[in-house]
Amino acid sequence: MSQNKILVTGGCGYIGSHTIIQIIRNTDFEVISVDNCLNSSEDTICRIEEITGKQVKNYNVDLRDREKTAAIFEENKDITGVIHFAALKAVGESVEKPGWYYDNNINSLLNILWCCEKYDVSNFIFSSSCSLYGNVSQLPVNEETPLMPTESPYAHTKKIGEEIIKNIIHVNNVQTISLRYFNPVGGDYTGKNGENPISRPNNLVPFITQTAAGILPKLTVFGNTYDTRDGSCIRDYIHVTDISDAHVNALQYLLDGKNESNYEVFNLGTGNGVTVLEVIEAFERVTKQKLNYEIGPARPGDVAAIYSDSSKALEKLGWKTKIGLDEMMDSAWKWQLTLNQEKEMKS
Repeated sequence: MSQNKILVTGGCGYIGSHTIIQIIRNTDFEVISVDNCLNSSEDTICRIEEITGKQVKNYNVDLRDREKTAAIFEENKDITGVIHFAALKAVGESVEKPGWYYDNNINSLLNILWCCEKYDVSNFIFSSSCSLYGNVSQLPVNEETPLMPTESPYAHTKKIGEEIIKNIIHVNNVQTISLRYFNPVGGDYTGKNGENPISRPNNLVPFITQTAAGILPKLTVFGNTYDTRDGSCIRDYIHVTDISDAHVNALQYLLDGKNESNYEVFNLGTGNGVTVLEVIEAFERVTKQKLNYEIGPARPGDVAAIYSDSSKALEKLGWKTKIGLDEMMDSAWKWQLTLNQEKEMKS
């Protein structure tokens, strides 16, 4: 049987669902998803079908259950690659519940890697994070930047995850790429898919859009005394479609045998650091919505500033960002308006 399926873990989540959409738009692969919908909704599968015209099967499985995870591979023996997004990802929550984060993020990774080896799936892409760099002394960061102590258990799980992968692939034939991406924002250009937190948002942009929509009373900016140009944290915001395209490029890079080793790392960012207050200003300017926000104390686990040197991804993967900050804000607001309309129709 020829291998032609891509398994996307966390396929009902924010980046996972957009990556499925981009795989369908840009390749001939069949995609299957596994997501227990702890922080997502299976309604997203319907959104994917509405956007792409293709049905995607989702397995509602907790990846910590090795037997049920293996059953997915047993049923789909034509899987040629895995893109592993599934993980808990809220920095603040990880500080409050570290044990839960280590259990979920590490054990799910171990089980997926075990299945890749058992079922001869030789292409694996790991959803890593810029948070594992910690508070670096020099910006921008590239793949050779020394890793500083992590600032949160979430970031630590990504750091451990990369070490686990590097150790395991020494004894198997899995070709692996870790994509360390920065701050994904925005939604699909159709306005039919975007970030949709099940509970209170943990990321800046959905907090902004929900505040503008009147769902949340106000937005809190966590700290204004950092050593940055306006005192708020600096991040490298990147459109989710750009990130999704990088996963498609990375997958093809492995399938074409262009990788120089069985483990490679790539940063994914715009290379442009933007402060929290600058993001707010861009949103207000683009959407003509005035935000109710206040300055609060700094949040445990946050680094002051980080942004990317992504020249390696351009050189090796042929990838660079295409979508700017204004379009990021516009697409995020367009998605929020879609959610508002859906809510009105149900009420």
